[in-house]
Amino acid sequence: MRRRHPEIDPQSLSETDEQRQLRAVLRDFHTEASGAEDVRKQLATPRGYDEVLWRRLAGEIGVHGLAVPEAYGGSGFTFAELAVALEESGRALYCAPLLPTVVLAAHALLYSGDPMACERYLPRIADGTLTATVAAFDADKPVNPETDELGVIAEKGGSGWLLRGRADFVLDGAGADLILVRAQTPVGPRLFACEPAPDTCRRTPRRVLDETRRQALVEFRGAPAIAVGTVEGAEGAVSATLDTGRAALAAEQVGGSGHALDATVEFVAQRHQFGRPIGSFQAVKHRLADVLVALEAARSASAHATACAAVAPQQLPVACCAAAVVCSETFRLATAEYVQLHGGIGFTWEHPAHLYVRRARSSEVLFGTTDGHRARLAGLIGLGARSAA
Repeated sequence: MRRRHPEIDPQSLSETDEQRQLRAVLRDFHTEASGAEDVRKQLATPRGYDEVLWRRLAGEIGVHGLAVPEAYGGSGFTFAELAVALEESGRALYCAPLLPTVVLAAHALLYSGDPMACERYLPRIADGTLTATVAAFDADKPVNPETDELGVIAEKGGSGWLLRGRADFVLDGAGADLILVRAQTPVGPRLFACEPAPDTCRRTPRRVLDETRRQALVEFRGAPAIAVGTVEGAEGAVSATLDTGRAALAAEQVGGSGHALDATVEFVAQRHQFGRPIGSFQAVKHRLADVLVALEAARSASAHATACAAVAPQQLPVACCAAAVVCSETFRLATAEYVQLHGGIGFTWEHPAHLYVRRARSSEVLFGTTDGHRARLAGLIGLGARSAA
């Protein structure tokens, strides 16, 4: 018999006054400092984002420390407040490494249950002075560095642990100050913290579809590392981190979808054909109504995943899979209409629509495909075994 989890309190799905205020502040912040032209300029810089803006976001608004406990230099809020920031960053197509640093790396440290590692790294994540990411968290990747396959192993050296192997398509892998790595040891997989140095860690930027989310091949060549957490808790920490990442990505996708819909509605109200706004045509209304309906479903799915991440982690695996499917498909639909309903200009390089299309397509496969999420969801709710029977 499948175990039932307690229901989520409906109140946890509604925004608080503080969250609404945070959303308003961030909306104004990104409108002022992170428009489409700003994004294009930032992509041409060595790090791919405005580092001054990154520090302002951490210092003036405190985004980086929202979900970090006060004991580790954060504000002590929950994932619900962080999700507001992620949604607004997705709406503005903010290209700094918020997802790998503040979501993946920070939560991997928290889930590891290692107070020394948390004390060492989380305060610097919270104040914006440390960027971080995770690598080799995909448990399905083979581990055999000697045959040049993907995977990382950890060896015990005279002065500590050393990492060898390769991890590909690591978010912000070429620039992150800290990489949390899932590596194989003689007694099983374990988490390690590595501060990469050029002589022991080669990092090669990958050319990817979405330039606003940089990725890299990271090759560990005897890189010194510090063990984080325990062997017994490593896989649970990795799984929880990835599920939290999926909930975070869903919030980003909702923000991006909201921008696409709002920008398209504004355009069709202004663009005239045959002496009237094209938004008055029934066919255009129907298409935009479809996007709105999909967006409302995505908001509900994302809100549920956010609430689970914040107050009911035992329900997060199911909720994040559902949100990943719904929000990915909504973002794809919203950005397709963003391009098509803008007509010829929507297809040009100068228009920001294509940046959102690229983000939508890359996000759709970032933590697994929609088919993979559906298959996992079926197994989690017991449909997989029933179908097999």
